[in-house]
Amino acid sequence: MWVKLCCLLLYFLALFVLARVFEAVAWYESGFLATQLVDPVALSFRKLRTILECRGLGHSGLPEKKDVRELVEKSGDLMEGELYSALKEEEASESVSSTNFSGEMHFYELVEDTKDGIWLVQVIANDRSPLVGKVHWQKMVKKVSRFGIRTGTFNCSSDPRYCKRRGWLKSTLIMSVPQTSTSKGKVMLKEYSGRKIEVEHIFKWITAHAASRIKTIYNSEHLKEEWNRSDQYRVKIYLFANLDQPPAFFSALSVKFTGRVEFIFVNVENWDNKSYMAEIGIYKTPSYILRTPEGIYRYGNNTGEFISLRAMDSFLRSLQPEVNDLFVLSLVLVNLMAWMDLFITQGATIKRFVVLISTLGTYNSLLIISWLPVLGFLQLPYLDSFYEYSLKLFRYSNTTTLASWVRADWMFYSSHPALFLSTYLGHGLLIDYFEKKRRRNNNTDEVNANNLEWLSSLWDWYTSYLFHPIASFQHFPFDSDWDEDPDLFLERLAFPDLWLHPLIPTDYIKNLPMWRFQCLGAHSDEEMLETFPDSESDSDSENKEVFSSDREVSEDDELSTFQGCSEGERRCGVGACSCASHYCHHEPRERGARSYSSAGDLEPDWSAWPSDMLHCTECVVCLENFAKGCLLMGLPCGHVFHQNCIVMWLAGGRHCCPVCRWASYKKKQPYTHPQPLSSEPPS
Repeated sequence: MWVKLCCLLLYFLALFVLARVFEAVAWYESGFLATQLVDPVALSFRKLRTILECRGLGHSGLPEKKDVRELVEKSGDLMEGELYSALKEEEASESVSSTNFSGEMHFYELVEDTKDGIWLVQVIANDRSPLVGKVHWQKMVKKVSRFGIRTGTFNCSSDPRYCKRRGWLKSTLIMSVPQTSTSKGKVMLKEYSGRKIEVEHIFKWITAHAASRIKTIYNSEHLKEEWNRSDQYRVKIYLFANLDQPPAFFSALSVKFTGRVEFIFVNVENWDNKSYMAEIGIYKTPSYILRTPEGIYRYGNNTGEFISLRAMDSFLRSLQPEVNDLFVLSLVLVNLMAWMDLFITQGATIKRFVVLISTLGTYNSLLIISWLPVLGFLQLPYLDSFYEYSLKLFRYSNTTTLASWVRADWMFYSSHPALFLSTYLGHGLLIDYFEKKRRRNNNTDEVNANNLEWLSSLWDWYTSYLFHPIASFQHFPFDSDWDEDPDLFLERLAFPDLWLHPLIPTDYIKNLPMWRFQCLGAHSDEEMLETFPDSESDSDSENKEVFSSDREVSEDDELSTFQGCSEGERRCGVGACSCASHYCHHEPRERGARSYSSAGDLEPDWSAWPSDMLHCTECVVCLENFAKGCLLMGLPCGHVFHQNCIVMWLAGGRHCCPVCRWASYKKKQPYTHPQPLSSEPPS
């Protein structure tokens, strides 16, 4: 998780640096920056009209370029970045969707139950044509959608009873605006009563109703009273301008931030005495002033602070966020961090996507679960001071120059999603390259794994986890104080031989002990040729006598040392290997008796064997004696085999000892060789 978080922070740093590079390139090619002011005199009539439409100011009665330019100057300073964004939005020919209501409940859920937005709905009466034609309605939808106003069409033929109850007997336009200035207040429906069915007239009607919600100040005495008054609003934004009504974007924001920020319009058109404005630090108009308990902030002086809906909305959200804003931000960050797993994970392509889906599900589930107590925590009445201190921290941090750069970069990359996605993909490919190089240096085999191999291993793991969970979570070796694992009996009850055996991971094989068969010394060839024919029968009888004498030493030794062999005889049956062929030396020979290897002339070096392994000279899998230097492998039960033979046996799905059938992945109490009896008499 920390690796993905560091990768995400590195990506954000790369985006920040890339944005500064773009600014430097733009300055080098055009000679201006995004924060540089633009003289409206140098702009064409089309560009001036585009600026007014983006700010939400009507210009239908202004045929002269001079009047349009003056209106632009009265609404606020124009920056190069705002001009670029307005022209780009004008050139974009994206069609804006409009909602078609299916009935009363649909209309109520979207329009009447929406407390923080404006709706414009065209009602089409039964057997009547719409009030606004299709072409003009599309223009209207595109015009008002710039300011966050949602649109829809309600056809009374789908619900005639609701139209009769509402009194919609003819086609008309309905506008819904929050009635009160509190958050989640009542919604007021207004019907268009104008005679001119034109886009500009309808837009003026919308902006007039939206502006009526904004508190308007017309004289300095009222301004002084309002400026010194303290009420429930901790954040207020003032617009000092020489306009008849505030711009549409300002009115739309007042609806969007209902209950969080108070919007006040100060009309200084007919003011003779502006001395009080100078006292509070307002020396020019138009000015957008943000007043907080911490002080006064002049909007428009830093990077990205344009006179537009999108820029001011981003600015106010950073100062006075809702819980939903913080949740959406955390959701975006968590998913960006989770998608880093697609590049950090190495191996097969299917493995990458499986890990990605798992990470997305895990991270989003943890995010939602962690937000639940936070929401309950914020509902407590004793946390008002904590909430105020948190908002104060937001206001302090988001009025800095660095915060303005971050907001400007956010608006830039969100308006260019292809650039954002391409940089994220490039960053991920770089991470994939360095991670692959690092793992190759560490000789990791999963880098070269293909899809089939990984799917096979995934299926093995899944079936082992599903059908054999005890074996899946037990790793050999581990310490146990039990003689025999009690789970062995339960497993055999749950999975008898008549059933299909579950797949068991073979990772434990590499942890089994391995060593080489070594010998201590050898007899000469002449001695072997002389003594072998004559003494063959004698040696056999001697071995039998020694073997029988050893068994007569102690009955306890017999039960302890030959327990594995006796169990093997009982369980193997007819077709299995018997312990007679698996000649075990449980203790070193005494009284001159010796055991020999396949050549019959070498004595095994038992000191090289692990202490918990049974001494033997033959592999019961291939039925061949151990040769000098061959590689041996032991199982937890203590039986020893050729390494190749037992690996092939276990890899074939037979996860048990060929002799005693003890599970090869379960630890058994280590065998301890009995101490030889001392020949010295007791003192």
